[in-house]
Amino acid sequence: MMNKKHILIINGANLNLLGRREPSVYGSQDFASYLEELRKEFTDCTIDYFQSNIEGEIVNSLQNFKGDAIIINAGGYSHTSVVIRDAIAAIDTLCIEVHISNIYAREKFRHESLLSAVCGGTITGFGLSGYKMAVYYVICSM
Repeated sequence: MMNKKHILIINGANLNLLGRREPSVYGSQDFASYLEELRKEFTDCTIDYFQSNIEGEIVNSLQNFKGDAIIINAGGYSHTSVVIRDAIAAIDTLCIEVHISNIYAREKFRHESLLSAVCGGTITGFGLSGYKMAVYYVICSM
């Protein structure tokens, strides 16, 4: 029998506005309802959730998690935060980077993520389904 996986989803700055913020880019579904769908689909996982607009709180969340994997969408911090990158590099927990939009089809400053090099993988451009893809990866790879 497979062990129940413990996953933390971390969403960064402005992702508390999903469903209202630029729906043409990020979709019209809020994250709370999407998270409920994920939890119903993946009953073999414990999925915790943390969102913050504050960089240091994201770092604390990364450092304090004791589970199998972290799925992180740091939002704009992906392109600017050396401290979140360093926090990911300092922990042994698998981190998977997710972006709702295709960062390579957007403004040039979004094309580089400081986090990608220290994450186990990156999923970008598939809307909220990217989180589901990351959960599948955790289930299948661990």
